[in-house]
Amino acid sequence: MKTVKEISRLTGVSVRTLHYYDEINLLKPTQITDAGYRLYDDTALERLHSILLFRELQFPLKEIKAILDSPDFDAKAALNEQIKLLELQKKRLDKIISSAREILTKGVNNMSFSSFDKTDLEQYSAEAKEKWVHTDAYKEYEQKHTDSADKTDEFMQIFAEIGKVKHLSPDCEEAQKLIKKLQNFITENYYTCTDEILKGLGEMYVSDERFKKNIDKAGGIGTAEFTAKAINCMK
Repeated sequence: MKTVKEISRLTGVSVRTLHYYDEINLLKPTQITDAGYRLYDDTALERLHSILLFRELQFPLKEIKAILDSPDFDAKAALNEQIKLLELQKKRLDKIISSAREILTKGVNNMSFSSFDKTDLEQYSAEAKEKWVHTDAYKEYEQKHTDSADKTDEFMQIFAEIGKVKHLSPDCEEAQKLIKKLQNFITENYYTCTDEILKGLGEMYVSDERFKKNIDKAGGIGTAEFTAKAINCMK
C-alpha cells in the first residue's frame, strides 16, 4: 500500500489532483485509515496508469471514467490502442521537429506544413474510440455529453457567482470555494486544470480584453480582476 503523498512523488500527479480524482470517483483509494489517510494498492496504481495514458491522449476525465468503469473494458486491448496512438503522436512530433530544423538551416522558402497534418492520428483515434463507444457506460457518457454539449452558459454562471462575492476579500472562504468550483468545472469538462494552469488562466482573464469583457459581463465590472486575485490566494 502507498499513501497519497507517495503516489504523488511516484507519478508526478499532485496530491490535490489525486484528491479530486477521489471526489469524482475516477480513482478511489483502496483503503482509508482511521486517521483519514488514503492508501492505494497495485490495482489502483494500474488504474492510475491507464488514466494518465488516456489524459496524455487528451481524453476528458468523464470519458476516461466511462471507459474504465465499463464491465467490457479490456485493459490489455486498451493499452495496445494507447501505444499505437502514442506512436502516431511521436511520429507526428518528430516530423514537426524535423520541419522546424529544416527552416533553421534552409530558411522559410522551404517551409512545409505537411508535418502538421493530423489525419492519420485523428482517424486512428476515432477507430479506437469506436471500439469503446459500444459499452453501456460510454453510451451513458455520450448521452450526458450530448444533453449538455454547450457548457458555456454553465461556465459563465460560475463567474456570475464569483461576481456576487467580489466585495469580499479574495482569500475568504466563499471566494476560495468558488475558485475551486471553477477549477473543477474546467477539469471535468475541458482538460485537467492544475493549480499552475489555473494561475495562468487567472492572468489571462485580466490581460486578454476578450476574456475580461465576457467575465465582467457575467459577474459585473471587476469580476475578472477579483477572480485573478482569488486564484493567486489559493493554498
